[in-house]
Amino acid sequence: MQTEEPRMVKSHDIHIDTDYANWIAEVKHRYRSAQVKAAVKVNAEKLLFNWQLGRDLVQKKAEERWGAGVVEQVSLDLKREFPDAEGFSTSNLWYMKKWYVFYTNQVPLEKLQRVIGELQPAVNQKYIKLQRPVVELDETIKDEGEDFPLPFSLVPWGQHIEIITRCKKLEEALFYIQQVIEKGLSRPALINCIKSNLYEHQGKIVNNFTDHLPALHSKLVQEVLKENYDFGFATVKHEVYDEAELEESLTKNVTDLLLEMGTGFAFVGRQKEILVGARTRKIDLLFYHIRLRCYIVCELKARPFEPEFAGKLNYYVNAVDELMKSDDDNPTIGLLVCSDMDKIDVQWSFRGINTPMGVATYNNIRIKDALPSQEQLAERVRLLQKELKETKRLMNKV
Repeated sequence: MQTEEPRMVKSHDIHIDTDYANWIAEVKHRYRSAQVKAAVKVNAEKLLFNWQLGRDLVQKKAEERWGAGVVEQVSLDLKREFPDAEGFSTSNLWYMKKWYVFYTNQVPLEKLQRVIGELQPAVNQKYIKLQRPVVELDETIKDEGEDFPLPFSLVPWGQHIEIITRCKKLEEALFYIQQVIEKGLSRPALINCIKSNLYEHQGKIVNNFTDHLPALHSKLVQEVLKENYDFGFATVKHEVYDEAELEESLTKNVTDLLLEMGTGFAFVGRQKEILVGARTRKIDLLFYHIRLRCYIVCELKARPFEPEFAGKLNYYVNAVDELMKSDDDNPTIGLLVCSDMDKIDVQWSFRGINTPMGVATYNNIRIKDALPSQEQLAERVRLLQKELKETKRLMNKV
C-alpha cells in the first residue's frame, strides 16, 4: 500500500456522472435499510424476551414457589450478570408479568392469536414500509416464541406499558396497538390519544362522508376525526364566551390543539381570508392532513348546532377546493365543532349538500374567573398551615 503524506481529507475533483450518483444513492439506501432492520430486530428480540420472562413468572408460579421477593431477586441476579444492560429493574419485571397476564387472562392463548391476527393488515403495511426487514424475525418468533403475537414486535416497550396500564379491555388495547403500528405514535402521542378516549370517540362523528367520498377514503377520514374534542388546555374569561374568544384561546396553544386533533394534522392558519367580489369572509381554522392528503376546514361554534351552520361550512369547503386545493389533493373536508348538537338536526341539514362534512362537539373549556387568584391561593395555604399546626398541637396533647 502506497504511503501518503499527511493531509486533510476532502472531496475530490473527480468526474461524477449519473452512474456514480445512482450507485451512491443505492449504497445510502442499503445502509439506511440495514439500520432499520437492525433496530426492528433488536426491539422485537427484546420484546420476545420480556414476553417469555413474564410468562415464566406466571407459569412457574414464581411467588408461590420461591417467595414474595422472587421478582426482586431475579432483578438483582440479572443486573449482576448483565451490569450494562437496561430493563432489569424490579418494576420493569413486574410490567413484564402484567403484560403477559393482561392479554392471556382475557382470552385463551389460541384465541388471542386469532384475535390479534386481525391486526395483520396493519402489520403487512408496516413491513412494506420497512422493506420487509423482519422476515427472518418472523421465523425466529415461530420457532422460539410460539405464543408471542407477531404484531407486538412492532410496538416499543414503553408504548406497551402505557397500553396495559391505561386500558381495561382487550379490544381497547388492540385498538391502540394498531394505532401505534399504523401511525408510529410516540409514547406522549399515545398517552394523549388514550387520555382523550380516542377508542370511544373515533369513527363515530356525525357525517356524510360515505355519500360523497370513496369507501376507503371515507373510512380513513372517519378514523381521523373524533365525535368529541377535549379542549381542556384552553381557557376563556367568562362562562359566556363567543367563537372569537374560543378560537384565540385554542390557537394560543397550537401544540396542544394539534395533539388533540390527532396525528397527521398540520396547522395552516386561523381566520384565513376569502375575498369574493367586494366581500370578505374568514375561515376559523384551516388544517392540512398529511395522511389524508387534503385540507380540513374547521368552523368553531360556542353554542349548539343550528342548521344554517351547515350551509356556511359548505361554502368554505367549496372555496378551499376552488382556491387552494391542487390536483394531487383529495377533496377538502369540512369539520364543524360546536358545544352540543342534535343528530337529527345535523342529518337533515346535510341533505342536498354534496361536500364531505362532519359535526363534532367539544368540552372541558376552563373558565379563568373560576380559577383562584394568587391572593386566594396564598390565603388557602395560610389556612391550611394553621389547621396543620392546630392538628399537631392536639396530637401532642394526646
